[in-house]
Amino acid sequence: MFQAINQTLADRGLFLKAGTIVDASLIAAPTSTKNQSQSRDPEMHASKKGNQWFFGSKFHIGVDHETGLVHTLKVTSGNVSDVAEAAHLLHGEEQFVHGDAGYQGLEKRPEMPADNPPTCVVAMRPGKLRKLSNDDSEQAQLLRAAARELASRRAKVEHVFRDIKIRFGYAKNRYRGLAKNTARLTFLTAIANVLRGDAYERRCLMASGI
Repeated sequence: MFQAINQTLADRGLFLKAGTIVDASLIAAPTSTKNQSQSRDPEMHASKKGNQWFFGSKFHIGVDHETGLVHTLKVTSGNVSDVAEAAHLLHGEEQFVHGDAGYQGLEKRPEMPADNPPTCVVAMRPGKLRKLSNDDSEQAQLLRAAARELASRRAKVEHVFRDIKIRFGYAKNRYRGLAKNTARLTFLTAIANVLRGDAYERRCLMASGI
């Protein structure tokens, strides 16, 4: 269904394919052992975000940089790093890839395309960006401005997570194991693409005065 919907959207010209935004979001899973097996889900794992630990899965997506439509997705255990899955989120035709600081070193990953690799535009690490906040030099101001611009461009990927977690209420894994949760997330992402595709077309029509 996801592939069929995306093909329909592609036929309408809604996948421009010039660039991809990659990101991942943690989805919590129950930590209780009060179940038949008296154990936590073995396919879910803990991951640290900031100073807080989360137990569950990780939802990785590749999004068209212009329309915000998801063209590729993958669900893994929560302890899989963002950058390790990034190359699997590319469709192979993009000229550049946007990612947050979790994708530092992406261009050096062995799984990235060897022939005509995309340009990797990755955000600075938060610590380095904080140091620039106290620097009034012209170079620091340009770097801060570039960081803000890149963050605004990456915001499209956050809209997808908002749809999945808030609009559709999938903030927690509903099933044990990755397979069923992957199927559910794939279905919800397909529906989100339909809604976002229609909204993008309406904006284009309004902008053109039609």
